[in-house]
Amino acid sequence: MTRPPTGPPTRPPARPMSRPSARTTGRFVVLLVGAAVMVLPFAMMIATSLKQQSFVLTPSLVPDHPTLDNYVRAWTSSGFGRYFLNSAAVALATVALVLLFGSMMAYAFARFEFVGKKAMFYAMIATLMIPAMMLLIPQYFVARDLGVLDSRTGLVLFYVAGQLAFTTFLLRGFFAGIPRELDDAMLIDGANRWHIYWHLMLPLARPALATAAIFTFLGSWDEFVWAVTIIDSKDNRTLPMAIQLFQGQHGTSWGLVFAASTIAVVPVIAVFVVFQRYFVSGLQAGALKG
Repeated sequence: MTRPPTGPPTRPPARPMSRPSARTTGRFVVLLVGAAVMVLPFAMMIATSLKQQSFVLTPSLVPDHPTLDNYVRAWTSSGFGRYFLNSAAVALATVALVLLFGSMMAYAFARFEFVGKKAMFYAMIATLMIPAMMLLIPQYFVARDLGVLDSRTGLVLFYVAGQLAFTTFLLRGFFAGIPRELDDAMLIDGANRWHIYWHLMLPLARPALATAAIFTFLGSWDEFVWAVTIIDSKDNRTLPMAIQLFQGQHGTSWGLVFAASTIAVVPVIAVFVVFQRYFVSGLQAGALKG
């Protein structure tokens, strides 16, 4: 009888490392080019904001003599700090109201059956196809009749009206994807519809709520046309109007303009960084479910 070999067991040959396919390489190149196209204007904005006025037209990403004077002048001149706070107050109030009313409307469309439900939903969605500029003059007369011209209330009111349809559409799709068995279980335990909405739907809809919050904040933070239409007094101006003040009739201080623009971008980036982990999942779920 032959004895089995006593040496160490042989290992299978190592598989050669697979090289990336041409398709993968092409996708990477396209993404790299796209990222460069998106980042380059932002980099130019920051670089120009660090230049002195005499060097702003020099096409370079690295300033020869960087300075923070533009940021200091932008923040301390023309009531810029107050306009920043006005924009923050308007944007936060808009986000809160849009999420509140939009989630309620979405819950009703996703869970309740009532006469004209589909017609009302499709009519609401149809409003998203109307260009905002077409509604500018009618909205002005409505704001005048309501007595909200030249006020932050007028900004918030119409920002909410403009963002409500999209938020309802997004959240309705997410709510429709939540199993109804969870509702039934809470009803058996004695909960009413309000408790289901507040303690079940909203906690489960955090990704969709975060996505809606990002879109709503961005839409109200950098809105300019409606603000410049109804705001006259300095105390109620918002940040986009403040940036406009740095552009004079006989000359523009581009260093100040880009410094103010950089300051205006910081809160948007902060909001996205905080909610970015919910952003993609919430957008996909809201668009595909239901």
